[in-house]
Amino acid sequence: MSEEPRAVVLLSGGVDSTTTLALAASEGYHLYALTFRYGQRHEHEAEAARRVAEHFQVARHVILPIDLRTFGGSALTDDLPVPKGRSLQRMHQDIPITYVPARNTIFLSFALGWAEVLNSSDIFIGVNAVDYSGYPDCRPEYVKAYERMANLATRAAVQDRRKLTIHTPLIHLSKPEIIRRGLALGVDYSLTTSCYDPSFDGLACGQCDACTLRRNGFAEAGVADPTRYQSDTAP
Repeated sequence: MSEEPRAVVLLSGGVDSTTTLALAASEGYHLYALTFRYGQRHEHEAEAARRVAEHFQVARHVILPIDLRTFGGSALTDDLPVPKGRSLQRMHQDIPITYVPARNTIFLSFALGWAEVLNSSDIFIGVNAVDYSGYPDCRPEYVKAYERMANLATRAAVQDRRKLTIHTPLIHLSKPEIIRRGLALGVDYSLTTSCYDPSFDGLACGQCDACTLRRNGFAEAGVADPTRYQSDTAP
């Protein structure tokens, strides 16, 4: 019997990456989860990723420290206010200040290196081009371009003829479709977090773009959002 293939899964601890991990598991991959502590203000997401990785009993979970605060340029890595109270229409009009310059390119590069060491031909990333906040590195054309580059850049592809595939199973799904897909796979979304600007004890703000997309997604999917919001505890 052939050995099950290995896959590197980028895992932030949010709805999309957790659903992506569940989909990779359902396809029979040995899971190697990769999470980054990159100086983000919502660093609690690394703890959520740890919970998710433990729940799925991944073969290995690496939480890698890199400090993108050195460069700044984003409300997630710099002393800039996180946008609050924006409508869905407004989110799609421009690239918001929560965009972290070249983040997915950086993350995929680490995933590519680990995949080559693992003799893996598969990387999973939960990017989405439907319910997203205008980030350019979440688009299908970006992922395809990176995949082409990756297959020019590694010994595995050039010498061993082992071509890499970057899987984006959620890229054309809406947030409610993603949530329904995850629930069908038994995902426990209470393990996840989405907020860009949580309180010190991890309560979601309920006002940032990520909270808005999450709340609307659960509402449209017709299921309760298990997130603990700051407004839920207000007197």
